[in-house]
Amino acid sequence: MYRHMRTVSTASEYNSTMDNSVHDYLSDRLGEVHARQRIGIESEEPRIFGKGLNFFHPENWYSGHALVRYILKLTGVYWYGQRKAVDFQLVNNDLRLPDLPASFEGMTLLHLSDLHIDMHPDTAETLIRHVEQIDYDICILTGDYRGSTIGPIDEAMAGMRSLCMVLKQPVYAVLGNHDSIYMVPQLEDMGITMLLNESVAIERGDATIHLAGIDDAHYYRVDNLEKSASEIPADRLSILLSHTPEVYRQAAHAGFDAFLCGHTHGGQICLPGGYPLTLDSNCPRYMGSGNWDYHGMTGYTSVGAGTSIVDVRLNCPPEITLHRLVRA
Repeated sequence: MYRHMRTVSTASEYNSTMDNSVHDYLSDRLGEVHARQRIGIESEEPRIFGKGLNFFHPENWYSGHALVRYILKLTGVYWYGQRKAVDFQLVNNDLRLPDLPASFEGMTLLHLSDLHIDMHPDTAETLIRHVEQIDYDICILTGDYRGSTIGPIDEAMAGMRSLCMVLKQPVYAVLGNHDSIYMVPQLEDMGITMLLNESVAIERGDATIHLAGIDDAHYYRVDNLEKSASEIPADRLSILLSHTPEVYRQAAHAGFDAFLCGHTHGGQICLPGGYPLTLDSNCPRYMGSGNWDYHGMTGYTSVGAGTSIVDVRLNCPPEITLHRLVRA
């Protein structure tokens, strides 16, 4: 069996009402600067153009969502795409790591990303039925639990509570560009260990690997790789959780061995053959989905389990990923 040694505090005694006390909680846990950054940016009106790593942010263009839905209906593919949005695929992936300790060989990581769990309750129920049938050692979540980027979080948190009832512990997670910092106390009360530029050490037998996570690097840009790696010895294997692949270059040169992320949805609406029309991500297209490598770092981008903007997937089925750690 394995156990983890956590380097962050918990929020079990924190009252998650949206008031000024969240500032004190985040300041104590993450530092005053991070607290001011995250809360301050979230309090601003979300931008369609500018800010973040991309210039254009379609997730914030709410009138555009109706336009995309209308065009898809006009072309006759909307209802077909809705059916495909619940056609979950279980993807088995070998995560090949040259320095993997022998005791971790074969450990499995259930990877869920981009749930947008409050958008479509039927999709969430189907996802939960699939997940509860899967056997794994650790669960990781790489962000975007809410459908919108603003507004109430209650429905998203209700959906996450339903999902957490079937998730096997331990569960580690990071926030995405759709997520509110006010989610953190509630998610941790569900048994999820949130990693906000933090890390945990996971022990198995006499060996240890480190799992780190960064806050959203896409829109909020409050990621801090140096802080997330500060507790990780240079000679230990480390896996980074990020919502977006866009910080791949910084992560590789920071010395992380593996990089697990989502955000792109694999394009969600793709041409035949899975060619994405857009990835909404400032990264090379080969990093838009599946396995990739960069400067000795092994990467994997999940196409996500949910949908964003419209509840349609074309030539890009939703994904539940099961990573198996393998010594390369």
